[in-house]
Amino acid sequence: MPGTPSPPQAADYPQWLAQLKTSFWQVQLKAAVAVNVELLQFYWQLGADIAAQQAEQRWGTGFLQRLSQDLMQEFPQVKGFSKRNLEQIRRWHRFWSSDSAIAKQAATQLFSTPWWHNVLIASKCASHAEALYYLRQTQAHGWSRAVLTHHIESGLWQREGKAISNFANTRSAPQSDLAAQVLKDPYVFDFLSLTPEHHERELEKALIDHITQFLLELGAGFAYMGRQVPLQVGEREFFLDLLFYHARLHCYVVVELKTGDFEPEFAGKLNFYLKVVDERLRCESDAPSIGLLLCKSKDRLVAEYALSDIHKPLGLASYTLSHTLPPDLLNQLPSIEALEEALHNDKKSTRQP
Repeated sequence: MPGTPSPPQAADYPQWLAQLKTSFWQVQLKAAVAVNVELLQFYWQLGADIAAQQAEQRWGTGFLQRLSQDLMQEFPQVKGFSKRNLEQIRRWHRFWSSDSAIAKQAATQLFSTPWWHNVLIASKCASHAEALYYLRQTQAHGWSRAVLTHHIESGLWQREGKAISNFANTRSAPQSDLAAQVLKDPYVFDFLSLTPEHHERELEKALIDHITQFLLELGAGFAYMGRQVPLQVGEREFFLDLLFYHARLHCYVVVELKTGDFEPEFAGKLNFYLKVVDERLRCESDAPSIGLLLCKSKDRLVAEYALSDIHKPLGLASYTLSHTLPPDLLNQLPSIEALEEALHNDKKSTRQP
């Protein structure tokens, strides 16, 4: 029919449609970010106005309730004008504006971070330095609110980069600094329930059974490669407890688990494992592998002496189990078989007339 545009060629249409979809999603994302920035800039000015009016006019506690009612009456479809949210806006502005230099420095992260992430950070962080850390990490890694909450409550800011290591002597700068920041001390395995006398294999299996939470605790960049990875050396076969690859460091990370106190010979054995991994698994594009010893406890001075003459990059940290069950309580819990039998008997009894 004259004037009717010809349909796209079959071979070209899917590719063109995919590009169109990608472009539209990018536009939507930019629009959402722009809306968030505008909203938070408005909240910032509103927080400043509330603080100024209450200071100058000496308006009492009923002021926010009345302001909430008036704004919600004018904008009934807007949820951000509840009294609770107005209190959050005032608290958020008060937290950051107490130091004008910090507030100016944080503006980019503040307005580019979702509102309830901002609320969480301002309410749970004790200092501007801690709050800035979580703002930057949220921006860098796109943390959800649940992940952000977990990291704040587990004290990630206080733990990151605190592991004992020999990176300064075994890796060149700035790679040594980056590697140090990747490790933390202690590691918090509060998602596990183990007896105080747990064995290394029990810990290893529990961590892999909860691999999502384990990777979250390890931090961004870790990719799980395997458990009990075999290494053949001469007539003997050795096994790595856990093997990871780190995307930012571009290297293998060998994790060895010890459920007791750190002993100097642990470092020597892990140094041996790293040498084999570098010769057998490492590619030309990979950086030298890193070892991480996770022990139940350690003497810091002994650890520093032990690592000082190790030639491979190695870090040492402890771990904690917040949900450890005592043996007497664990022994009192019914077995799976007993629970299944009780459930079966209960169902059987309910069917009888």
